[in-house]
Amino acid sequence: MSQTPRPPGQALVEKMANLLWKEYPGHFGGALSKELAGPDTTGSRRLDFRISRYAPMACVQEHVHKVQEQVYYVLEGEGVLTLDEERHLMRPHDFVYVPPGIRHSFHNTGTAGLVFLVITTPASDDEEAL
Repeated sequence: MSQTPRPPGQALVEKMANLLWKEYPGHFGGALSKELAGPDTTGSRRLDFRISRYAPMACVQEHVHKVQEQVYYVLEGEGVLTLDEERHLMRPHDFVYVPPGIRHSFHNTGTAGLVFLVITTPASDDEEAL
């Protein structure tokens, strides 16, 4: 299975099936993701691109990024995305841009898997990494 980082500047062509699902810190109940392009797969420090699949009732706890920007794009299922105090029902083809400093969480409130893409830049929220 290919999860060996490539030196920056090299192209990557990969099959998603070769990448392992992972439950990252702060993710619970079967909130799984695969890093498609990012520090662990491509060596990129500027981009983290993942596909996520949350089982029913799975979630990522509320958190906030110091410098990272994120885009979520829903492919399947439904869930509630909370931005600060506002709750938003997200369904296929809905997307959200989350700037730094916004508290957010995402919960699968449906009966099937919630599948979505996540694009984060930069790849690290550590300001010194910029």
